[in-house]
Amino acid sequence: MCIRDRWYQRRVRGLEQSTMSTSDKARLFGNKFTTGADIMADGTEDHKGDVARLQSFIGAIAIADLVKSTMGPMGMDKILLSTTGKEMKVTNDGATILKSVVVDNPAANVLINMSKVQDEEVGDGTTSVTVLAGEFLREAEKLINAKIHPQTIIAGFRQATEVAKKRLIDMAMDNSKDTAKFRADLINIAKTTLSSKVVQHDREFFAELCVDAVLRLDGSTNLDQIQIVKKAGGTLHDSYLEQGFILDKKIGVGQPKRIENAKIMVANTAMDADKIKIFGARVRVNSIGEVAKLEAAEKAKMKAKCDSILESGLSVFINRQLIYNYPEQQFADAGVMAIEHADFDGIERLASCLDAEIASTFTDPKGIKLGTCELVEEVMIGEDRVLRFSGVAKGAACTMVLRGANGALLDEAERSIHDALCVLMTTVREHRSVYGGGACEISMAQAVEASAADIAGKAALAMKGFAVALRAIPHAVADNGGYDSAAMVTILESEHAKGNYQMGLDMLNGVVGDMAELGIMESFRSKEQSLLSAAEAAEMIIRVDNIVKAAPRQRQQ
Repeated sequence: MCIRDRWYQRRVRGLEQSTMSTSDKARLFGNKFTTGADIMADGTEDHKGDVARLQSFIGAIAIADLVKSTMGPMGMDKILLSTTGKEMKVTNDGATILKSVVVDNPAANVLINMSKVQDEEVGDGTTSVTVLAGEFLREAEKLINAKIHPQTIIAGFRQATEVAKKRLIDMAMDNSKDTAKFRADLINIAKTTLSSKVVQHDREFFAELCVDAVLRLDGSTNLDQIQIVKKAGGTLHDSYLEQGFILDKKIGVGQPKRIENAKIMVANTAMDADKIKIFGARVRVNSIGEVAKLEAAEKAKMKAKCDSILESGLSVFINRQLIYNYPEQQFADAGVMAIEHADFDGIERLASCLDAEIASTFTDPKGIKLGTCELVEEVMIGEDRVLRFSGVAKGAACTMVLRGANGALLDEAERSIHDALCVLMTTVREHRSVYGGGACEISMAQAVEASAADIAGKAALAMKGFAVALRAIPHAVADNGGYDSAAMVTILESEHAKGNYQMGLDMLNGVVGDMAELGIMESFRSKEQSLLSAAEAAEMIIRVDNIVKAAPRQRQQ
């Protein structure tokens, strides 16, 4: 074998044994062996590994920091403006803020969707769950920078979640057997929920209103039976709870203003002239007399419809759509009260309270289920006339009338009352309650750290990070009040270490106080849902190692 052949064999063996880099392959063989085939279309964005994970963490933490300053009784408000600047909201409600924010980051959208689920499931705790998820991700980012694998972090977080959940269950109290104690718990929960809202100065007054409204339902959790009506004028303290249902509409001209033992039909039907409603259709006539015949035919058809409605034996007719002059006159001649243009949400609630069905056809008037009511009358609220339905079929129904200086204040008050009602409904279903003021978070954090001491491996570091994230909630609440959060949380931890699990942050006085004496209580279900949702959302985002943003579809020429 010649020298040239021996050199060639050694060269081949060397290439086989060595690992060629991508750039070496590109130099030797061209672009055929470069970084794989480019399967993505032009304009597609593909972020991998640490870059993708960093983008996810930054977006989610930014959303959490956005609402962190609204937490607690000393939380600040946000002004939300529409793109035109004409619509404005002033709120510190986390769900309202996050619904109004438009983001392009997928991880941020995960937290926003999580807060919406929290709002639908519990009605409160949307800010807490978002901040808690953000803090979990903040701690996870530190661990990933320390070269700990994401799956190890997830395993530690799962163990920590189970320990925290068990500790929360151990702290829960159930006073549902004692009616007086359970009512006191409900009032304390309502006061705690309202303490971070615009109605915080009148929270005791509104807590009583909310509890009275919920307890009227006798265990029912149907919020449709509680109507909220907003009327500008007066002060928030002028608000009151009205028995029965109030509809913000006026009675037609020449019709009775008061009807006792009413039979009520709730309808969604066209009561205007039966014009031809096909777009672009035309009717051609040769004389004015033929126009008169068309009008007479329309009037006869409408009269037949009115007669069919009157055959049902009703005394009050409520329609979602307009009622024109001719049918209104027919109802007035028959002594029937007619109300037009009731909003759909209003008539659905009214139909539920009256135990009626919403009718749209009248071929069988006797088969339509009418609602019943002891009294329908027109009353004054401030400067406006409204309809009050007293003694409805579902006697638990009631209306909360909110008064206030302006529309923005009333809107925020309505959101606050709705949150309180939702939390109270949740507590009626799930009777347990827990202490507020950061007591639960500190107790869960200490339980997680104690459990982490028995865990061997890097998962213990993730559990300790989980505990640090839990402590961020009382830290944020204290910071928003302008207090020294480090000092207050340190004192609170020492109290819990002594076994005083009822101790929490007294934000009115800036000290650590007894939550049982102060009456600072929260719904167990709200706390549990916040913990589980935040942990699941954080786990989902930690798993991300690739973000692919599809290229926009090109319009075909």
